[in-house]
Amino acid sequence: MSTLLRREIDKVHAMLLKLCAMAEKHVVMATRAIEEMDKEIALMVINSDNEIDLQEIEIEEESLKILALHQPVAIDLRMIVATVKMNNDLERIGDYACYICKRAIELADMGAMPSQFKLSPMSSAVVSQLKKSVDCLVDLDAELAHEVIRGDRSVDAIQRQIAAWAEEEATHDPSKLAQMVRIVGVIRSLERIADHAVNIAEDVIYMVSGEIVRHPLVRSSETYAAGGQ
Repeated sequence: MSTLLRREIDKVHAMLLKLCAMAEKHVVMATRAIEEMDKEIALMVINSDNEIDLQEIEIEEESLKILALHQPVAIDLRMIVATVKMNNDLERIGDYACYICKRAIELADMGAMPSQFKLSPMSSAVVSQLKKSVDCLVDLDAELAHEVIRGDRSVDAIQRQIAAWAEEEATHDPSKLAQMVRIVGVIRSLERIADHAVNIAEDVIYMVSGEIVRHPLVRSSETYAAGGQ
């Protein structure tokens, strides 16, 4: 690899890590906004979403420039391809954080949340998944990436529990329907954030080893058995 290519790849990687930090911060703030019904925090996330969008565009442009000018091969090509894919996942994570904050504002205007509603188990699990996916990218840790993939089932299970509760609440008391619809929107967005964290972990594995594990049929038997269905 030429010194110039190495420098350009390192630059894009640093930009991607910056985007990771931005997306992670927005998700943490979004979960806090919804749990505390804090409209001020929610507005901060919504108003700064364009910063994530601009960073995503810049990373894509730099990555395409590397592909056009240097025509990288082998691991260098894998790194750029994975960067472009992770870049898109991180931008979508930012969008979901923004969506959650919009629902937080609406829910805050509706008044007190039902005492039975406990979002923290799911939000904590999602934030943990995202943090691990960022860590495995920082350290290029394929083992941790597999851990993120296996952990996706727990998020899905919590999401289904909350969705079932919300459906029951709306059925028993139709006046709560609008509130329950927004709660379901929030948990679906959190579940999608966790899915994008898994995507990032899968791309780290591809970046490190060249192994494609995005679909269950091509995952290792260990990963598939633990959480890839």
